[in-house]
Amino acid sequence: MVVVDDLTTGCRGNLEGANDSHLTFMEMSVSQALRSLGPSEIDEIYHLAAAVGVRLVIDRPIGTIETNVLQTSAVLNFAAEATIPILIASTSEVYGKSTQIPFAEDDDVVYGPPSQSRWAYACSKAIDEHLALAHYQQNDLPVVVVRFFNIVGPRQVGRYGMVLPRFVASALAGAPIEVYGDGRQTRCFCDVRDVVAILPKLLADPTCAGGLFNLGSDQPIEIRALAELVRDALGSRSPIVKVPYDRAYGQGFDDLRHRQPDLTRIRQATGFVAQTGLVQTIRDLAYELDHRSSSSLESTV
Repeated sequence: MVVVDDLTTGCRGNLEGANDSHLTFMEMSVSQALRSLGPSEIDEIYHLAAAVGVRLVIDRPIGTIETNVLQTSAVLNFAAEATIPILIASTSEVYGKSTQIPFAEDDDVVYGPPSQSRWAYACSKAIDEHLALAHYQQNDLPVVVVRFFNIVGPRQVGRYGMVLPRFVASALAGAPIEVYGDGRQTRCFCDVRDVVAILPKLLADPTCAGGLFNLGSDQPIEIRALAELVRDALGSRSPIVKVPYDRAYGQGFDDLRHRQPDLTRIRQATGFVAQTGLVQTIRDLAYELDHRSSSSLESTV
């Protein structure tokens, strides 16, 4: 297995426990790694690399667009050389400002204006999808596109804007849990451990080639309620405070009120059912954060 990550938002320590005899890690961009890899060496590709997190997208719109589009283009061209099956990770953000609930894969999408960098991520991932499906149509490349909906779990960090690890870190520290906006917006959270086993199934099934699939939970929760759930699950006394979007992300930030997937297609293709409850995910995430914090403290003593 070859893992490629430039560690812009990743962590080398997340590979601890992996069998090193079966793992090659390359710390570089995807396009750099492809120069030293031959298509004949690769059986299948899972392209999960992307700019990640609302905070990073707003602060680094150029890097967001170039990372998402150029690196995906490079890996698709590489896969097309030898018709290597490839899975492209996309996002629920592709649906933009659609008011259709739940979101189905063939629904129309609506975006805000280019003057708002907040939409750079959504548009760049939509281009990735167009590229992937164009390779399927033009080059018979066996490609599958998966739109992830708020995938969370142990080892995720909140420094780039991801809400659940940010809430958990605050609760563990006894610090205020900051809810952006009015807290009435809803999202669906799914544990990463429920998701990973589905990806090889999609890639192995030839009937899924050229397909778009929503993947995640379809059980919505208000963000204010999520903060309360985190606090209660961890026995924290952290206060919950509301922070206006303008203060959190800058003037004119445009958010989506509700984001819920239609999972009919993924269930028909794989029988997918999320198994891990949100409270369990919160506790496991808290354990990892606490363990990592303790290990860091011990290493400085």
